[in-house]
Amino acid sequence: MFVKSVMVKREKCHTVKMDDSVQIGLDLLEQHTIDALPVLEGTAYKGIFTWYHVYRAFFLSGKTKEDFVSTTKIGDVMVNQEVYLQLDDVFEKAIVELNDFPIIAVVENGEMLGIVTRFDVMNQLQSAFGMEKEGVRITFTSVESEGRIGRLGDIIEKFKEAVISLVTFDETDKVVRRIVLKIKKKDNVERFVKELEKSGFRVLDISED
Repeated sequence: MFVKSVMVKREKCHTVKMDDSVQIGLDLLEQHTIDALPVLEGTAYKGIFTWYHVYRAFFLSGKTKEDFVSTTKIGDVMVNQEVYLQLDDVFEKAIVELNDFPIIAVVENGEMLGIVTRFDVMNQLQSAFGMEKEGVRITFTSVESEGRIGRLGDIIEKFKEAVISLVTFDETDKVVRRIVLKIKKKDNVERFVKELEKSGFRVLDISED
């Protein structure tokens, strides 16, 4: 999956300008119940305006609140001028970049095309885990070796399971891989699990949503 698949287009974004006062930005954040805004000049991306960085700048300014919010420009407190994504970046890069910020801009040739939000990323992760669909979630481990995922696919095909989601994780020793498989509920789950164990997969947990 690529960034463009989860991007909110610029036309749907609330934005501010560098010369706007901090008060204008704060009013927009409060009005729309959001944590950050992209800063634009026309369609050119300039940075990100956030609650956190406004309060940090205010604390360091020594000014009164009224003076600070009315006289300080958004361009003075914006951040992430050089941090952004591109349309063809993979989705995983958005996860990394959103560790410390609620939004990140998607930029091509200096022009902001849209944003990716932490909320959008969480929705995609929920979808990857199949959290919005009922089914049976089976967590198991496998020794990292060639052909193991292929073997899992053969077992799924043998039992004609309908896969809702399949996610794999590296365990800390890098030799064992943890796998979370969610399938539609059928009356053959017990036999399916026994086949997994027979094929060398170690089942850790079975739960039903």
